[in-house]
Amino acid sequence: MSAPCDTIPPARLAANNIPIKESNNDDTFISKSPSPTPKEEQEAATPRKLCVRHQRMADEGINFKLQQSLDALPLEERESVNAVWSNFSSSSHPRRALILQGLLTMCCFSQLSLLTEQLAHLIRIDPFVVLPREIALKILGYLDATSLCRASQVTKRWKRLADDNTLWRGICEQHIGTKCHKCGWGLPVLENKRVRPRICKSPSPGPASALSPPTQPSISEHSHSLKRAVDDASDSRPAKRQRSECPNDPSISIDTSSSSSSSSSSTTLLTPDNGLSGAERPSSQAVVQQAQAPSVTRPWKDVYSERMTVERNWRRGRCSVRTFKGHTDGVMCLQFSETLSHPSFPVLITGSYDRTVRVWNLETGAELHCLKGHTRAVRALQFDEVKLITGSMDCTIKVWDWRRGQCIRTLNGHTEGVVCLNFDDNVLASGSVDSTIKVWNLRTGGAFTLRGHGDWVNAVQLWDSNPEAARRAAAAEGNRGSSIFDVSGGGGSSPMHGQQQGQEIDPGKMLFSASDDGTIKLWDLNLRTCVRVFTGHVGQVQSMRLLLPNECDDGEGGGKVEDGEEEGGDGERKRTAEKDAKPKMPVLISGSLDNTIKLWDIETGKAVRTYFGHIEGVWGVASDKLRLVSASHDRTIKVWSREQGNCTATLVGHQAAVSCLALGEDKIVSGSDDCNVKVWSFNPGPSS
Repeated sequence: MSAPCDTIPPARLAANNIPIKESNNDDTFISKSPSPTPKEEQEAATPRKLCVRHQRMADEGINFKLQQSLDALPLEERESVNAVWSNFSSSSHPRRALILQGLLTMCCFSQLSLLTEQLAHLIRIDPFVVLPREIALKILGYLDATSLCRASQVTKRWKRLADDNTLWRGICEQHIGTKCHKCGWGLPVLENKRVRPRICKSPSPGPASALSPPTQPSISEHSHSLKRAVDDASDSRPAKRQRSECPNDPSISIDTSSSSSSSSSSTTLLTPDNGLSGAERPSSQAVVQQAQAPSVTRPWKDVYSERMTVERNWRRGRCSVRTFKGHTDGVMCLQFSETLSHPSFPVLITGSYDRTVRVWNLETGAELHCLKGHTRAVRALQFDEVKLITGSMDCTIKVWDWRRGQCIRTLNGHTEGVVCLNFDDNVLASGSVDSTIKVWNLRTGGAFTLRGHGDWVNAVQLWDSNPEAARRAAAAEGNRGSSIFDVSGGGGSSPMHGQQQGQEIDPGKMLFSASDDGTIKLWDLNLRTCVRVFTGHVGQVQSMRLLLPNECDDGEGGGKVEDGEEEGGDGERKRTAEKDAKPKMPVLISGSLDNTIKLWDIETGKAVRTYFGHIEGVWGVASDKLRLVSASHDRTIKVWSREQGNCTATLVGHQAAVSCLALGEDKIVSGSDDCNVKVWSFNPGPSS
């Protein structure tokens, strides 16, 4: 003990056992303690300076229990024990140490065992009883979520501290929307669940007519080439892929215990007149600023628990499955959005070989629109708040007002089927069976063609390599005039065959393209030339996904520590300075019919990682900051750890090749040649 304290007085010796006859009728004799002396009264009135242990003893009334044990002894023994206690209590601390050393030398093993048992309890100090709340919270702030949960089970006091909202907010900031550098866990934001309470439901459907079961595709008894032929006039399916085995193959096991089919259709229009004005979505600074609104916030521990459950389900492959039925042929493209300001429910749009595009309520599975206009298979689509753009094997691109279900404009330019497209605010890029890429300038209406691939162009992806320059150019331009995709304008056809040169492409605007020739090319749209070729796949490259820097982990793409360079000191500081000075590059991911997925270094054009696991060709890939998913001709969907390169879960359920998929924070949506769309939800249920 570093500083002396006024110890609690020892148990006092009881009176000399003087029998005193009480006034009642029985002959009970009781011991009366002598009246306290004036010195004892003064000591009792003076506050004592007690250490932590003696203060705890005073609070727990230990001396009272000791007094009871002393009173139970005969008088002579009481006097002896009391003399020892009084002598020790009145001794100085050095003298106490000497007495204790002598007592220990006289103790046998039985007494030493008693000491060990008692000391193990006595030397324990509850720090949160002694320390102020602020310091206790500071200490708990160094614990992880698991340790905090364990701490909350110790005592009620610990639970109040360990469940503090400030602590769990820090845990959420460390994990939600990013991967923690300490534990490696990252949790989904589930942004839409905190921003906007689900007040509005989907528009009341009109009289729903049950759809007939989807027509199963015909099956050839002979193996076809992986390359499909272009559609003929009778619209026979373009055999770009070998048809899947029979969808009714009994050897394929499907978990339908949690699946639910939605087969109702409706002609209800998604217009503002429907009374479906959704609440405006506030700007999201991750999930932290969203939770400050008292109407939607919950305890941060509950927020973390909900997202941890979703993440564990992702890692273990636990999900519920819903099936949307409506298409009568294979589903080839899809996209969904859960962040639209209107309507208030998430929207899914799918395109199919049945020549239709269908709009779905992703929550209920209700079909809201069936857009008809293409004369052959719909192979590509993309939509935003205002418009939907589709590409078809009929060589056209159509622009739709998807809320009203109306075709606004038709773009002609490709000489063969359109199989992919991608657009942003200024540019639309489309790839075709004719091996060309067309770039449509949405400001001027001009278009130009990029040539260089030797086969079908299966995927295109725009990239602003210099976003600052693009913003400055947009600000300097001022009035851009009406866009060719102005959905408020009338319909019509815009024949653009490339005679108009597309001017005013923003500086730094680049384009990735993937082709059946096995290569990926990077194009500079201002120079209209190919600046880099990515080679490595030995099969047709079917899909790409470009992860922008804000979608990648902070540590991804960084260089490894060179041999002989220490992690700490000057070497670490040098690498950190270089990393901060150098702009972070996006990550490019591709899927191919060679059964592999590759991750590319954009600067060098080299593949830095290859993912093996599918036993047939990969048709679709999607990725976010936390995971990578892929769809394959082997009828499975795989979930991958992008950093470690291993498959964490395999989802089985489709009865034919999985041709397209989209990734959300808590779900995967996939389309297949079995005519169905499946929603794989890793969220166990709505927020409580």
